Amino acid sequence: MSTSVFDVLKERGYIAQCTNEDEVRAMFENEKVTFYIGFDPTADSLHVGHFLGLMVMSHLQKAGHRPVCLVGGGTGTVGDPSGRSDMRKMLTDEDIEYNCNQFKKQMARFIDFSDGKALMVNNGDWLRKLNYIDLLREVGAHFTVNRMLAAECYKNRMEKGLTFLEFNYMIMQSYDFLELHRRYNLKLEMGGDDQWSNIIGGVELTRRITGDAVYGLTFTLLTKSDGQKMGKTAGGALWLDKEKTSPYDFYQYWRNVDDADVERCLALLTFLPMEEVRRLGALEGQEINEAKKILAYEVTKLVHGQEEADKAKAAAEAVFGGSGSSENMPTVELTAEDAAKKLVDVLVAAEVFGSKGEARRLIQQNGLSLNDEKVTDPDYTLSEGDFTDGEAIVKKGKKKFYRLLKV
Repeated sequence: MSTSVFDVLKERGYIAQCTNEDEVRAMFENEKVTFYIGFDPTADSLHVGHFLGLMVMSHLQKAGHRPVCLVGGGTGTVGDPSGRSDMRKMLTDEDIEYNCNQFKKQMARFIDFSDGKALMVNNGDWLRKLNYIDLLREVGAHFTVNRMLAAECYKNRMEKGLTFLEFNYMIMQSYDFLELHRRYNLKLEMGGDDQWSNIIGGVELTRRITGDAVYGLTFTLLTKSDGQKMGKTAGGALWLDKEKTSPYDFYQYWRNVDDADVERCLALLTFLPMEEVRRLGALEGQEINEAKKILAYEVTKLVHGQEEADKAKAAAEAVFGGSGSSENMPTVELTAEDAAKKLVDVLVAAEVFGSKGEARRLIQQNGLSLNDEKVTDPDYTLSEGDFTDGEAIVKKGKKKFYRLLKV
């Protein structure tokens, strides 16, 4: 007997909460399930937190089920208050449309949209057309304010003041489930565990209005062993767009995860068999570095393709092995004029550092090297002697490398 895809998700550690586990498992075993995950277009790229949801969708699609990727052209006008202590920046309609289009391009790398195997829909298509009074009459009666205020997604906003705009977010997301159920006979909403309150709202609304059996499931958030969110870097989020996070930096992030996080990341972010995941996760000492290399390569290959993964791996080995080419490192192109400026000014201009003060502090801590030599003078000025065949290598901290290239 083949393993249920529900049990595959459970074994790999994806599932956090489920409205009725036995019924959801039976549904996946006995029918082709149409389900959805929503993505609000708050930026022009998906990040590694979204990648977890894409992996869940990919596992389910491979098992014969149909994903609906919902981009929030409507909900994005309000902004999800979940996990927020302040109000999100209000986006223009142009921003939202552009971001939704960027999401679609990225999702198509992970989900097969051919021949109706998956759908991509935009909740702006119905939310923007709603009549306020009709919405109040059809939907408002099924929500109690007391219950909504007790929801986890609103708690962090209560101290600073929850706006009526944000208060409506749960109703909008719940209405999405109802609308998708009506349009596509969709039976399951999925999302990160911080979406549990919103998902329950949609399940209950759809059940009450239609009388049909529908379900909700949340997957675990991508966190480190210490509970902190994973995917945050000094430069911000770990993006799936290679223009925002280079494949080399993306590879290096996973190459440098804590030992305690390796097995969990392999289970959640690769398709390696669980037997291999457990074997790699059990390695200790220096051997765990081999597991990290496999993790970094597999995740980079999924997100950026094999060619970019090969380049990132080769670049990392060239840097850390002390040989080979550096051409795949993040590159700072310099004019002849730039190549005679202060090193700190060049690195700040290239956004290697956020400020001169940050760069000077690292130099004082002996954390900046140029061509394997510590930089001790914050006012060090580049010269012709720093470049070999037109390039110089900067090392920031223990693990970040940049190529200065004269053009």
